Amino acid sequence: VDASPSPFFLPKKLNEFSARRGSDELLSSGIINGPFTMNSSTPSAANGNDSKKFKRDRPPCSPSRVLHLRKIPCDVTEAEIISLGLPFGKVTNLLMLKGKSQAFLEMASEEAAVTMVNYYTPITPHLRSQPVYIQYSNHRELKTDNLPNQARAQAALQAVSAVQSGSLALSGGPSNEGTVLPGQSPVLRIIIENLFYPVTLEVLHQIFSKFGTVLKIITFTKNNQFQALLQYADPVNAHYAKMALDGQNIYNACCTLRIDFSKLTSLNVKYNNDKSRDFTRLDLPTGDGQPSLEPPMAAAFGAPGIISSPYAGAAGFAPAIGFPQATGLSVPAVPGALGPLTITSSAVTGRMAIPGASGIPGNSVLLVTNLNPDLITPHGLFILFGVYGDVHRVKIMFNKKENALVQMADANQAQLAMNHLSGQRLYGKVLRATLSKHQAVQLPREGQEDQGLTKDFSNSPLHRFKKPGSKNFQNIFPPSATLHLSNIPPSVTVDDLKNLFIEAGCSVKAFKFFQKDRKMALIQLGSVEEAIQALIELHNHDLGENHHLRVSFSKSTI
Repeated sequence: VDASPSPFFLPKKLNEFSARRGSDELLSSGIINGPFTMNSSTPSAANGNDSKKFKRDRPPCSPSRVLHLRKIPCDVTEAEIISLGLPFGKVTNLLMLKGKSQAFLEMASEEAAVTMVNYYTPITPHLRSQPVYIQYSNHRELKTDNLPNQARAQAALQAVSAVQSGSLALSGGPSNEGTVLPGQSPVLRIIIENLFYPVTLEVLHQIFSKFGTVLKIITFTKNNQFQALLQYADPVNAHYAKMALDGQNIYNACCTLRIDFSKLTSLNVKYNNDKSRDFTRLDLPTGDGQPSLEPPMAAAFGAPGIISSPYAGAAGFAPAIGFPQATGLSVPAVPGALGPLTITSSAVTGRMAIPGASGIPGNSVLLVTNLNPDLITPHGLFILFGVYGDVHRVKIMFNKKENALVQMADANQAQLAMNHLSGQRLYGKVLRATLSKHQAVQLPREGQEDQGLTKDFSNSPLHRFKKPGSKNFQNIFPPSATLHLSNIPPSVTVDDLKNLFIEAGCSVKAFKFFQKDRKMALIQLGSVEEAIQALIELHNHDLGENHHLRVSFSKSTI
């Protein structure tokens, strides 16, 4: 062994022992004495044995502001390690031992370290889908000034320090902790790319509440992208959230967060519903006939300022970490792509797990209201909701024909359809979709009068998602005025397709065949409502030559 060993190369036997016993590997090897200074002597076998004996008899480590992290992924970055500590307070130092899959993180205070350990002990945090174990170190502080390979760690800490104190200086001079960079806004603009699974307002609230008190959220679709504006109580929380979450995936390989600071410094929320919410104002109306928050739901959000600690979960949710497999979802394994964050199954399905709240988390049946009873049919609802999943059954209410039940193949598809279609205009009325209290749509008994209002589509050849892993899942977009057309036979011309849509009552604004594949085209209509109605009317339209037109919403414009 080299006379002055580097902390990255430790006696293998000692390291294996310390990892097994769950204590500081560096201490057991005799390389570190006292407050983290290098020992010039080589640890002998005898010293190693003494260390083992000492470790066996030693009680669990007492609280320290230095934390020992084990089982970190070999490709993890310094910023990712630091992000574990950010929600709990200032991170003052870091030592990475990638070769040993370990790291030491120093917090500014013992109180912050205690809070962090208490938070991560019951529910293990994950980095890059791998569990990471955190415990107190025996060391009171880290002194890494003379250690090699510390440049990246120090650069990462400087970036954090710039956010926390408004200065790039790590030491020297009084800290201005709490101040922010010039022009800093407490409002973040969030874009969700590759929206493969639904992201609800509640999901965003839980994710971002980890970094501070969220006051207001507004969600909307712009340029065919799902976006949100989110306001924190303090601009510094917005900084922390952007640093930790920008570029992260909410689910594996999809729903990527792109985060910037907004030019706005405050949000004006007029309605509390599924699209916008002011968590400090429970008295706001819902707008457009949206059902109001029921008393149990309102109570869960609490009075202003009740969600005050930066590490608390969103109101009404357990502050869970690590993204276990979410029950009720057709998401394969869904391990946590968001590292230390997780979404409870009730959050993923867009519902609060509160007794008395209507709707059942994990339910695949939707209640669709405010329909136009003169124009809507079970087949029309089957085609429309079929854009977001496979519809098994549809039932238009016999005595209240503006209401219907739509049963999807699973809860995830139901949530997807609800997110994209609720609030859209259809045949002159604003459609509303919520989770139903019913678990399934019952077919009428034999001889029971139904007027053809209940239909079973379980075996329909028009299902878009029959094949597992179908590429159609990657082409799900919100309703838009531009439609994607496919399965067009060679003999059909631009004018043929334009006339088809004009005859269906649409105004055609633009049309374009795909250059490389004339079986596909884009058509831009006068409004989103026109496009929704055209999709219902013309999806599966017979174009001749054994070709039936396929119609979907497009993310592009012409």
